[in-house]
Amino acid sequence: MTGVRTGLATAGVAAGLFGLVLLLTGSTTDLVSIAIWFAGCIVVHDAVLAPLFVAGGMAARRALPHHTRPPVVAGAICTLTLVVIASPVLFRSNALSDNPTILDRNYPAGFAVSLAVVWAAVAVSVVLRRSRRPLASPAA
Repeated sequence: MTGVRTGLATAGVAAGLFGLVLLLTGSTTDLVSIAIWFAGCIVVHDAVLAPLFVAGGMAARRALPHHTRPPVVAGAICTLTLVVIASPVLFRSNALSDNPTILDRNYPAGFAVSLAVVWAAVAVSVVLRRSRRPLASPAA
């Protein structure tokens, strides 16, 4: 197992160094674009995603039974993350009609399948957690 970990760590360090080389040899325009995207991601996370996650967690605490809360909150986080990742292609279906190779898949169907997989996993997790709950012992 140590060899596998060492190999994975080596591959990770090599990939990181390769990315650093690409970053340092990029043009000024690329570096500015990367900086803007990086700053934008931080702003979107801190101003939009984090408050939504906190509000969703607080609502789940009040609305859901204890054993269903963790899987449902995890499913909600996955759903919001999928929405953020998929939104550029979901809302541009007709934006580039002159080049059909850019948006060459049925992205809404893929998005729906992804959400179905996430929520099926949530349902299985809720059922498994419910079946593992200890039964209340009768009063003696």
